[in-house]
Amino acid sequence: MAISIINLEAGMPTVELARSRLNQGLQSARMRGEKAVKIIHGYGSTGRRGKIKADTLAVLAQKQKAGLIRDFVCGEKFSPFYENSRRITAYLPSLTRDSDYSRGNDGITIVVF
Repeated sequence: MAISIINLEAGMPTVELARSRLNQGLQSARMRGEKAVKIIHGYGSTGRRGKIKADTLAVLAQKQKAGLIRDFVCGEKFSPFYENSRRITAYLPSLTRDSDYSRGNDGITIVVF
């Protein structure tokens, strides 16, 4: 299964623009019936101190609590050593074939619906 990508960091956006891209991307993916997406938010190496990543994780936590997404896992924890990663890959085993699985990429987050 190829996983769709939502790129929040393209063009060095503001946090607000990145949040808008996130919401639009998640809504589109859900409407297409996708089971998972990879969000590229970066990790703060451009001097923004990880504000987009922090905001993305906060928004995803709210969406999970509201039942709009099933689960998510930060790239640095996207491996068999973390409980939420094991939950996600139990639900969608094909995610273990993703190029970022067990790579510790803290610039991405995986979301499942």
